[in-house]
Formats: sequence, C-alpha cells, structure tokens
Amino acid sequence: MTVHLVGAGPGDPDLLTVRAARLLAEADVVVHDRLVSRGVLDLVGQGAELVDVGKLVGSHRWSQDAINELLGALGHAHTCVVRLKGGDPFVFGRGGEEALALRAAGVDVSVVPGITSAVAGPAAAGIPVTDRRCSSGFTVVTAHQDPHTDRALDWDALARLGTTLVVLMGAAHAGAVAERLQRGGMDPATPVAVVTAATCDDQQTTRTRLDALASLAVRAPAVIVVGAVAAMDVTETDLWSQLTPVLDEGVPA
Repeated sequence: MTVHLVGAGPGDPDLLTVRAARLLAEADVVVHDRLVSRGVLDLVGQGAELVDVGKLVGSHRWSQDAINELLGALGHAHTCVVRLKGGDPFVFGRGGEEALALRAAGVDVSVVPGITSAVAGPAAAGIPVTDRRCSSGFTVVTAHQDPHTDRALDWDALARLGTTLVVLMGAAHAGAVAERLQRGGMDPATPVAVVTAATCDDQQTTRTRLDALASLAVRAPAVIVVGAVAAMDVTETDLWSQLTPVLDEGVPA
C-alpha cells in the first residue's frame, strides 16, 4: 500500500535511476504526466495499468484534486503504485502536494528523485549552469504564469542576480520573460539558449540574445537559459574557442 513518487528525468530513458526502472517494472499501476517520454513508458511491466493524467495548456482533463483522490484510491487498492513525473517530482511537479494528500489519506509514500530538466536540459546542450569565470550560481524559476501578472516572482531581483537564470515551462511566455528581465535592468545583449526536447531524439538548441528572444518561436517543452553560460557549448571546440576571449573580457551574466 505504497505510492512511489518517481522522477522520470528529462526524457531519455537511459537517464532514469536504477530504482525508478525497477519500480516501473514492478508496478501494478503507473499514473503518468504528459511529458513522460514514450521510451520511459516502454519500461513499464506487462500487465500494469497506465493512467494518463497529463495536463495540456487550456485543457486540464484531470484537476489536481482529482489526481490526489485517484492516487489515494489506487494506493489503498494496490501494492505498488507509481506516480511518474517528468524531471524530478519536487521541481515544479506538485510532488509535495501529492505526498501530503496521500499521507492524509493514510497511504505510504516513497520518493524517487529524478534528474531535473533545469540541469539536464542545459547539460545536454553543452551548457554548464555554473562556471567559476562567469557564473557562481543558478536560479530555477517557472514561467508557467505570465511574468506580467505573476506576483510570486520578483523579476527585477532576478534581473540583478548576476548568475545563471533557468526558466522552465516558458515556451508560451518567452517574450514576456525577456521583456521583464530587461525592464529590471538586465543587459539586452545577455546570451540566451533555448533547449527544446532536451535529451530526446528531436532535441534542438537555439542560441540568441535576450533582446531577440521575443522573436523566436519557442516550442514546448523548452528550457530557457539566460546568462553568460548560455553562449557556451563545451562539446564544440570551435564555439568554445570563440567564447574564451569573450569570457576574459566579461559578459553580462
């Protein structure tokens, strides 16, 4: 009578943890989100029930309350239930809410961390989120809500941090993110990288500047990296050699 909150990682099934793969093979039921890749779902054992509770923009077939109730009912009815979430369950995945709801329903909970796309997305594009020469830290935020209306984030403060900013769920609001950061004082020439479908076969990386981000057609799922490191691709010698003198001179963070 346990529900396992399992992180599916950024997409590539090879990046699952060993424990996550074992639980998928043993599960009676797997309740999964929309962004969990087909390759990961293929690891679910034969005979297990798959329940898709994924949410689309403007179309939430399952409310969060309904998902919580479903997990509680399944937890009481089965020995091994996997709640499978893209990335890590506790990074904008509502894993904490679901864990509390399950405990309130008398169901045991275990948490299996996954690799968050906030780090895996940049890494897959050859971008280290920190580099001692130009970024001593990184901040992860969600742009799921329009930056013009989201009161929970201080975009002016984010613009002044001087470290790497990683924006998740920002495809629909990329232009607004760029505008708010510039209005907060961030240099328009700040490098930006948009990593789409990170670690998957159709991964695409686009590099630009903050003042040109609004003109891009950003396709979900995307990770937006803002800061000096966004100009890097440590897997490409030519690009790295071009960037080195720029780093020596200093780049807006």
